Amino acid sequence: MFSSHEQLVKRSGKKGVDRPQYLKELVEEFLTSDSIDCRKQVLANLANFAYDPINYQWFRRLKIIDIFLDQASEGTSDLRSFAVAGLCNLALDLENKQYILKNGGVSLLHECLLMEDETVVTSALTTLMFLVTPESKSEVTSTKVVSQVMNKVKSDNPRIQNLAKIFLLDYCTTEQVREAEEGEQK
Repeated sequence: MFSSHEQLVKRSGKKGVDRPQYLKELVEEFLTSDSIDCRKQVLANLANFAYDPINYQWFRRLKIIDIFLDQASEGTSDLRSFAVAGLCNLALDLENKQYILKNGGVSLLHECLLMEDETVVTSALTTLMFLVTPESKSEVTSTKVVSQVMNKVKSDNPRIQNLAKIFLLDYCTTEQVREAEEGEQK
């Protein structure tokens, strides 16, 4: 990960790197390609670039977050996995977090909790935790989300189980868990 533009320039050598142009080309390739394999490769690359905070401004300008949001709800299983991983990588940044929240991210991630794919579920749980702010906490820990997370505590997968337990212990009140339990019993 590069923490500054100077480090990126130093690492990329004399020829330099035109990161915004490269990201723009990836976006264009994703949007115009008819090949599902090509789209998977590009989305995986974009998700990897989402790790580095130096790219956040370009992700916002190029509307890459919108691509992740779209593919997390409408893409194939592989595309959904890369998209949710990309959202997870972006969600700690305050501007990205606010954008994801404003554009239906919680509802979309709630739907991802219903998937069978371990990567999608673990990324969705992690992203939900990253999205918690004083303003968003009631939405992220709504009864429907808490209820679905409670189901994940019963998962056979220890990674999913552990993340679900962390979510419930660290982000939910006893009252919220009780309300979700009562809702399931009805």
